[in-house]
Amino acid sequence: MGSPSSLPAAAALVLLALLAGAQCREAQFDAADAGAENFNTSEAAVYWGPWQKARATWYGQPNGAGPDDNGGACGFKHTNQYPFMSMGSCGNQPLFKDGKGCGSCYKIRCRKDPSCSGRTETVIITDMNYYPVSKYHFDLSGTAFGRLAKPGLNDKLRHSGIIDIEFTRVPCEFPGLKIGFHVEEYSSPVYFAVLVEYEDGDGDVVQVDLMESKTARGPPTGRWAPMRESWGSIWRMDTNHRMQPPFSIRIRNESGKTLVARNVIPANWRPNTFYRSFVQYS
Repeated sequence: MGSPSSLPAAAALVLLALLAGAQCREAQFDAADAGAENFNTSEAAVYWGPWQKARATWYGQPNGAGPDDNGGACGFKHTNQYPFMSMGSCGNQPLFKDGKGCGSCYKIRCRKDPSCSGRTETVIITDMNYYPVSKYHFDLSGTAFGRLAKPGLNDKLRHSGIIDIEFTRVPCEFPGLKIGFHVEEYSSPVYFAVLVEYEDGDGDVVQVDLMESKTARGPPTGRWAPMRESWGSIWRMDTNHRMQPPFSIRIRNESGKTLVARNVIPANWRPNTFYRSFVQYS
């Protein structure tokens, strides 16, 4: 591989940032110099569509899950554990989609670099890439990047820095997991924020609604109230009254599928606590 000084300016800066183990949000270079462009994000939303061209880089530790806190711009926790298993990726805007792409799954493969195996691997969007080097840019964890290599060539492939890959959207498959909701730390009776995790199938979330069990005066509400996207995969509700748990949560995916988790947040819910539920599909 040539020295960084022999590479185009934008690519050299990317490579230096990667070799320094920087997070994808900190790779400081001009996206315009790297050929970024406007495009239709729907191209990346078709399941099992044609393989599309992209470029891939990596960040964090060579065998790590990406960021130091095992989280990222989506808010997911413990991305080094099941179901993420360190196979996360930052995505630029058509993949991250202002947070609505969080949790989306993609098959990727590389075949041009001599160190590439050509095998397909599945990665999950867990973070945001603010400085893309191509129309579609996956900034992979060190683990995910290395998995694209031939046996024994993981480190050699990582030293390539930037590689050409192909990708296609696929449903997420998380056997044995129910959908999960992490109630965020500062939630209260009048402010409720929840992180949506482990959503089998589509993976992404485009709308979340909440139903209180009853009104302040006692009768059941029977009414879904829309929550607002806070950031990443975290949704919130601000109210002018004390909310009445238990809460049911309804989720709509990009495909239009609706999932309902009845009474998933119990009457004695606590902040900074994780709750799981079976879901009903409609």
